[in-house]
Amino acid sequence: MSSVRLEHITKVYPQGGGVKDFSVDIPEGEFFAFLGHSGCGKTTTLRVIAGLETPDKGRVFIDNIDVTREPPEKRNAAMVFQNYALFPHMSVFNNVAFGLRAQKLNKGEIPVRVEEALNLVQLEGMDKRKVTELSGGQQQRVALARSIAVHPKILLLDEPLSNLDAELRYSTRNQLAELQKRLGITAIYVTHDQEEALELAHRIAIMKDGECHQIGTPDEILNRPATEFVEKFMERQKKLLSK
Repeated sequence: MSSVRLEHITKVYPQGGGVKDFSVDIPEGEFFAFLGHSGCGKTTTLRVIAGLETPDKGRVFIDNIDVTREPPEKRNAAMVFQNYALFPHMSVFNNVAFGLRAQKLNKGEIPVRVEEALNLVQLEGMDKRKVTELSGGQQQRVALARSIAVHPKILLLDEPLSNLDAELRYSTRNQLAELQKRLGITAIYVTHDQEEALELAHRIAIMKDGECHQIGTPDEILNRPATEFVEKFMERQKKLLSK
């Protein structure tokens, strides 16, 4: 597990969008979510944490070490993308093993790690299948297995369930929560889905137009909104929960 600290992060794109002056402390083992509409800055912030974007201003700390200018491979973080980013011509085994080979592990350890990761996401016995033969939910779990196989201290998830149908989203969400708890890993999750954020996260950052309107627990976000935007944004979900 690792802690993450962002200090006054700003990353603005020439065409618009990004994040402005964002700060947060995420302790080790927390499930933290960024919640907001498309273009609010949540994915930009996640990419800054991953090292896929360099901030214009501000600093990124992992375990109190400044990693702002460090490449992704120096951050001990793994990312699950919205489109899964799997290799369609490869087997499940080779997709999951991809990051392990980059770590230059000995050959005997790679199959052990792959089997361990596939068991954790309930895909045991699927290692020889092509990813194109799998359902969307199974592909999502392969992407998750690839990320946890490298034993990261931080798991970064960018809208990982958005391509699944409602029923599959619900069951996969429960599996993800269980997995995070079992591994004790620090998880940082990006979503536009209010229910998802409220169910999964210990704390949530509500984002709009690159700015953070509130960071709080689900209860604080719902019942003690810090701004008018947060109150209106969560209004429908609050009504649904009160029924």
